[in-house]
Amino acid sequence: MTQNISDIAVKTLTGEAKKMSDYAGSVLLLVNVASYCGYTGQYTGLEALNQKFAAQGLKVIGIPCNDFGAQEPDSNEQIATFCDTKYGVTFDMLDKVKILGGDKHPLYAALTTAVEPQGDVKWNFEKFLVDRQGNVVGRYPSSTTPEALESIISQAL
Repeated sequence: MTQNISDIAVKTLTGEAKKMSDYAGSVLLLVNVASYCGYTGQYTGLEALNQKFAAQGLKVIGIPCNDFGAQEPDSNEQIATFCDTKYGVTFDMLDKVKILGGDKHPLYAALTTAVEPQGDVKWNFEKFLVDRQGNVVGRYPSSTTPEALESIISQAL
């Protein structure tokens, strides 16, 4: 079942209200991120994807989450500073959210039921690909590096 995420409300890391429809017309790579995870080095690859494909319509979006091993305990301001100073992140970062349990953010409720394998996110740096119309079209585990997604993203663009 393809699920459209366009109507879901989110906030940026700085607290600005947005709807996913603000990204209409772009291919999205949504990634739940954490500053103290073994996969945190993937920020480098995510930023490289952002730099390589932004002009063609890719929007990489980081979504901090503290649900896995308490690996993102910092405030939004601290997360922003970390991403900027350690990895030079220029892609959009959303507000820290819950992605597990009864108070799961609506975005993750939609993402985790949209494509196979359905079900809860397993760990930090799981990735979801969304087409230009807002339909979730791919899901990739934490172990899938950003570099491994280049050809898939290129085709989606």
